[in-house]
Amino acid sequence: MLPRMRFDLTDLRLFLAVVDAGSITHGAADVGLSLPAASERLRDMEAAGDIKLLERGRRGVRPTPAGEALAHHARLIQRQVAQMQGELGEHASGLRATVRLAANTAAITEFLPERLAAWMAAHPRIDIDLKERQSTEIARAIAARLADIGILSDAVDTTGLELRPFAVDRLVMVGPRDHALAGQKRVSFADIAHDPFIGLAGGALQDHIDIQAARMGIRLKLRMRMRSFDGICRMAAEGAGLGIVPETAARRCGRFAKIAAVRLGDDWATRRLAVCIRSGEVLAAPMRDLFEHLAAPRGQ
Repeated sequence: MLPRMRFDLTDLRLFLAVVDAGSITHGAADVGLSLPAASERLRDMEAAGDIKLLERGRRGVRPTPAGEALAHHARLIQRQVAQMQGELGEHASGLRATVRLAANTAAITEFLPERLAAWMAAHPRIDIDLKERQSTEIARAIAARLADIGILSDAVDTTGLELRPFAVDRLVMVGPRDHALAGQKRVSFADIAHDPFIGLAGGALQDHIDIQAARMGIRLKLRMRMRSFDGICRMAAEGAGLGIVPETAARRCGRFAKIAAVRLGDDWATRRLAVCIRSGEVLAAPMRDLFEHLAAPRGQ
């Protein structure tokens, strides 16, 4: 006799989020669950079916063949639920709406405040649920309908996504004005990777930088982590360590901190950001309006 598997919608949303993120921690955060609660739900799902759904390893998790089958059916169910909610939403005019927006660190700190402020002021009934993620995770979230709109680097795999240009994000090294490389026009990451650094306290950008260091077989010497680019620039200006920040942040910080900013010449340090939705997706009016606003050329 086959086991009876009873999964609710939260179970399915959690499972898809974990599969797409490759991480129970990130998957739990995406659906608003604590890590212990998410782990317990996943264990219960496997116990209910008496089957293993996830392979757990040091680098994260991936679905077993049974897990891939579950993910396929969960996506179908999620799509049907979304369509049902969309149709019902057409009859609920006047209620508040929420747009789920996923973006990388640079987009959130350097571009979105200016781009979103006027739009949100003009749409007081629409809220934004903003999540910070790496570009690869954003692409997965859009594909899995865990986010409505994404802002990511177009260097990642964007198959199945509709892209519009958003901004160019250039990373620079910041340090004191008397640093040996301060007069250079460009510097490679390899030239500074062994120096002491002031890092960012979490976030997609710091993860991105750490990955590039790991590819070189290096672990950055982080003396301290700051919560903002301004904090990194202030510390770097005094010689506490080098920093890597968006060029826009370095220009802003240069007004109050005596820093030298030198562009990183590595390909990965210049990222063309794009605003994206799922290809062929029929967005509700508020989501489509925001997508078009974010994709509009500057000045329009």
